[in-house]
Amino acid sequence: MKLYIKYMVSLRCKMMVKEELKKLGLKYATVDLGVVEVMENITIDQRNQLRKNLLLSGLELLEDKKSILIEKIKNVITEMIHYSDELPKVNYSDYICEKLGYDYTYLANTFSEVKGVTIQQYIIIHKIEKVKELLLYDELTLSEIAHKLHYSSVAHLSNQFKKITGLTPTFYKQVKEKRKRNLEDL
Repeated sequence: MKLYIKYMVSLRCKMMVKEELKKLGLKYATVDLGVVEVMENITIDQRNQLRKNLLLSGLELLEDKKSILIEKIKNVITEMIHYSDELPKVNYSDYICEKLGYDYTYLANTFSEVKGVTIQQYIIIHKIEKVKELLLYDELTLSEIAHKLHYSSVAHLSNQFKKITGLTPTFYKQVKEKRKRNLEDL
């Protein structure tokens, strides 16, 4: 039996969910971002207790099909951008359709209707978050980051970054470094 969980975005979230399942005596096959495969049927009482416990941790057990689909889309995007070493070479729309087994128009319309942004806008926001992360690690040049995240050029990355954050990537990095030094001086 599969359970779908909203706001499950990190390894820490996975650990919390595993702990809650153990507390309830539920055996699971897998715990991935947004989805848990429980090896047995769960009772209404167990489901209600799991729902309450997850809410205390900032997570939410999903019940309706549309919410579950939105979480699946978000999880595919999060995994694609934040947890894979290389972004897919195919169009993101093709990648998402392949992963979820739905027509892209249906996915895009449902996502936009529920989230108020397009899948493409959501991907851009996550790519910019990844750029921020990579800038702070200071292991790659801006050119290498642009290549890694499949931007056509550094200028394209910089324009998108500024549009989303209001700052250029270089200025963002300088501000973060200055804040870090100020905190170290305290």
